Amino acid sequence: MPKIETREIRPSLVTIFILMTLPAFLLRSAGTQSAPPDATIVMKNVLVIDGRGGPPLEHGAIVIQGDRIVSVGPVGKVSWPKSARVIDYSGKAVLPGLISDHSHVGQVDGVGTAPQNYNRPNILRQLRQYEVYGVTSVTALGLNNDLFYELQPGLHSGALPGADLFGADRGIGIPNGAPPTFNLPEGQLYRVSSPQEAVQAIDEMATRKPDLIKVWIDDFHGSLRVKMPPEVYGAAIKEAHRLGLRVAAHIYYLSDAKSLVKSGVDIIAHGVRDQPADAEFIRLMKTHSVWYIPTIDLDESSYIYAEKPEWLKNSLLVHALQPALADEFDDPGWRAKILDNQKQVGTSKASVLTNEHNVKILYDAGVNIGFGTDSGAMAVRIPGFAEHRELELLVDAGLTPLQAINLATAKAASLLHLEDRGVLEPGKLADIMVVDGNPIVQISNVHNIEAVWHRGKLVSARVEDFAP
Repeated sequence: MPKIETREIRPSLVTIFILMTLPAFLLRSAGTQSAPPDATIVMKNVLVIDGRGGPPLEHGAIVIQGDRIVSVGPVGKVSWPKSARVIDYSGKAVLPGLISDHSHVGQVDGVGTAPQNYNRPNILRQLRQYEVYGVTSVTALGLNNDLFYELQPGLHSGALPGADLFGADRGIGIPNGAPPTFNLPEGQLYRVSSPQEAVQAIDEMATRKPDLIKVWIDDFHGSLRVKMPPEVYGAAIKEAHRLGLRVAAHIYYLSDAKSLVKSGVDIIAHGVRDQPADAEFIRLMKTHSVWYIPTIDLDESSYIYAEKPEWLKNSLLVHALQPALADEFDDPGWRAKILDNQKQVGTSKASVLTNEHNVKILYDAGVNIGFGTDSGAMAVRIPGFAEHRELELLVDAGLTPLQAINLATAKAASLLHLEDRGVLEPGKLADIMVVDGNPIVQISNVHNIEAVWHRGKLVSARVEDFAP
């Protein structure tokens, strides 16, 4: 329990406990009513991991006014008003709220994926889960409809509870190709058959002012009949750029990734997983300043829960599972069905290893690396938990914990061209995750969430207090 002090008000420990365990919507409401917009909050005696990738600051203090950080520095060298609310977080580390460059919302509820899941309560439930897990900004990379734009203003301003939301409108696939059909209505995806139709789709999406454009290129391990031809995605990319929009592409194969970079794509939205990245690909990525999002958890999640890893009962995962999904993980029949498909499991495991190999090579070569997991696209890609697992997988790939955190914060913000978040420094949004232990020594310490602050408000405490 952090020690909370104030020069004017000295709340009891019971009051503090109640505050820290209130649901997010009550915390937001109470914060708005009890504290003026210019109220000052101080976190002191913390290990500050600022997101930039440099050494952490020990015995630090962060001063917050309203929704922004106003100063960061060693305790004793940072000043604050006498009326400030001071929280002693001794023994804790603070880092920026995580940012997902590749997720989805409104696709899954329980274990089912269906169009009716794209509704306001379900999306807000998912965004709340991301927030509790310290993921304070999320990019829904395609498969969105008009509701997405209705929710964005409230999420951008903090009026609605949950992670902030960015995205790629509907996105473009082709008939009989990716993404695989699961009864998606036309209002959530364009399927185009020609360059002309691709241009028309881009023009329509541009009128809604999306953050990005998404195209699907893959054939899902050969399970689909066709892949999008280069002339179609080339026309889409050219038109998007004419209108000032950037394009992210779903891929699997190295050859497709190379072709897309040559066609001007801005973001490779999944890791290359069929073979090692070669010198030509590295040169293309660097020459064209293309971003790369590995999404290692995507392939691991397809089999790992069926294998019943030791962490299956850890509270970090347990409190991220809706009841239907928890029941599925406990079902021997479900686990056997997954593991009996040895070819698919083998392919997925090989994809994880290749993905890890490639992200390390690309990182060391200086390629721009973002952060994402494809969480929310399927039930096993679990909002919030997937991002924590991705940090571990990046470290497994050979990155240091500090480098992995840098990808999930400052780099992820840079990919989205967001200059107001992703680092702990003056002028930035006060999106802060407080954890017990030092994630730089052991990345798994990032899972020990003590509190999450979003736009300068305490929105949640430990994940044990959360029910999905």
